[in-house]
Amino acid sequence: MEGNRTLLTEFVLRGITDHPDLQVPLFLVFFFIYVVTIVGNLGLIFLIWKDTHLHTPMYLFLGNLAFTDACISSSVTPKMLMTFLNKNDIITLGECFAQFYFFCYSVTTEIFLLVAMAYDRFVAICNPLLYLVVMSKKLCTVLISMSYLIGFVNCGLNVGLLFRLTFCRSNIIDHFYCEILPLYSIACTDPSLNALVVFICASSIQISTSVTIVVSYARVLFAVLNMKSKKGRQKAFFTCSAHLLSVSLFYGTLLFMYVSHGSGPGKQQDKMYSLFYTVVIPFLNPFIYSLRNKEVLGALKKVIKL
Repeated sequence: MEGNRTLLTEFVLRGITDHPDLQVPLFLVFFFIYVVTIVGNLGLIFLIWKDTHLHTPMYLFLGNLAFTDACISSSVTPKMLMTFLNKNDIITLGECFAQFYFFCYSVTTEIFLLVAMAYDRFVAICNPLLYLVVMSKKLCTVLISMSYLIGFVNCGLNVGLLFRLTFCRSNIIDHFYCEILPLYSIACTDPSLNALVVFICASSIQISTSVTIVVSYARVLFAVLNMKSKKGRQKAFFTCSAHLLSVSLFYGTLLFMYVSHGSGPGKQQDKMYSLFYTVVIPFLNPFIYSLRNKEVLGALKKVIKL
């Protein structure tokens, strides 16, 4: 029986929905979201590069966050749009692994950039006089480089282990992108080792980073509440509010995915959660970080006047 099995090299992505009447409207909606996401994030990177007043640690981290947001969206959305437009729902084994790698790499890097941004705000508010000394160019470079390096190692390990699997059951992936867990369910090789490594990597990263962020902002909150100046408290809350909102959306979505996994409406609910952090959050972040930011808006006005 084992010798008669045909090894699969292509898969079918089922997408968000099978309803034919929704394909064109969904294509238009997600095409608009993708264009705004790319323009917004690349525009934010351009403004940070163009305006010397934004050449600070906070905006250096923000520029890299915008880059990873653009990468997250670009790793998933184009293939999803092709599926809506012409029913090109076939993805090869190599394309599947590559899509998951770039998605995983971008998400992991973003998680550690959020940690670096939390530490930056902690130093800025709790130790303002030492801010420029502590958040030196060297430290910023190390934090950013480590974020990308951890993403490279983590996702390289998980994708590398995928090559030990063979696929000979169903070739249907019930998702809108090549997610790793549905691949395990259609593998003929025992994926227990893969699942264990994913669990260890994901849990260690999420627990360590979330604890670091919570501790950083707990100390920031304590410092802010002890400020005597009302104006100082308002400024401190303003500088942290955008980052807190972004972190809450990102980690909140991941939390709901893991808490409700296998207990709610099922796979369709998982798709909605995945859609939120692969498409919606990268779309929202440029607005979260720029609409109420006077420095970014000032840089935008300068560019428009040129």
